[in-house]
Amino acid sequence: MLTVIFIMLLGVGAGFGMRRYALGALGRVITMLIWLLLFLLGVEVGCNERIVRGIATLGAEAILISVAGTAGAAAASAALWRFSGNRRNNSIEGREGAAPAPLNLGALKGSLVIVAFFVAGIICGLLKILDITALGFDLSFYALGALMFCVGIGVGHDKNTLSSLRGLSPKLMLLPVATVVGTLAGCAVITPLLAGRELTDSLAIGSGFGYYSLSSIFITEYRGAELGTIALLANITREIFTLVGAPLLYRLFGPLAPISAGGATTMDTTLPVITAVSGREYVVLSIYHGFVTDFSVPFLVTLFCSI
Repeated sequence: MLTVIFIMLLGVGAGFGMRRYALGALGRVITMLIWLLLFLLGVEVGCNERIVRGIATLGAEAILISVAGTAGAAAASAALWRFSGNRRNNSIEGREGAAPAPLNLGALKGSLVIVAFFVAGIICGLLKILDITALGFDLSFYALGALMFCVGIGVGHDKNTLSSLRGLSPKLMLLPVATVVGTLAGCAVITPLLAGRELTDSLAIGSGFGYYSLSSIFITEYRGAELGTIALLANITREIFTLVGAPLLYRLFGPLAPISAGGATTMDTTLPVITAVSGREYVVLSIYHGFVTDFSVPFLVTLFCSI
């Protein structure tokens, strides 16, 4: 994680040095890198036999937990936004770096393209068309590094990014707490609909906050492969929900919702989408939020698995 943040900081410096130049193509480059990452994520899913076996029988439970946890986090972020004394502004049109209006045809097309790249990756993984492990290096990490460098350029190039953060209420520093509380509350509410699952099962899965690799390893160790598979699927789904649904979350719950929905991924994978939808002034808050929730994952998952 620190390496990725360092790469983004290098991008910030590069963007600062290029303020005299127009960077009209930067947004398109970021979009293509997001497509590449989603494709590679799909390949990893398709190549993972444990996930493939679990999709048919455990996928429904994973989706329910993911939707409930994400919705709970988004609702908690909306409450914090009001508590911090800010007014809701659901319009994201006409703002620099903003995403398209969530209900127009362009936004729908963009979401479908994202899903298409992910599905294409799964198909390639299932058919063994592409084996990224045979490359001898971590292609996903290099793609993520390139993406974060471009995001950093956008932040450094924008003269108003850091100054706009000063206008945010210090109460917004409570956003990771709102994310944790909202996620766990949503997972608790949905538990009665999950046959044979205990409350601590749902809470342990929700405590992954999108960090699917680490959380699934912990849960598999403590509760077995079946629950570990659900955790893997649920937290992958949360990340996809954030990447695809960030504009809708913004419209329904406010500018903090895409950050809360992203959970532990807001300091890397989902940061470009958050930047585009909520605004570049939320970059620092998003990185801080991702760091805190990421740090909490092993502690909370272990706690609920041990109860």
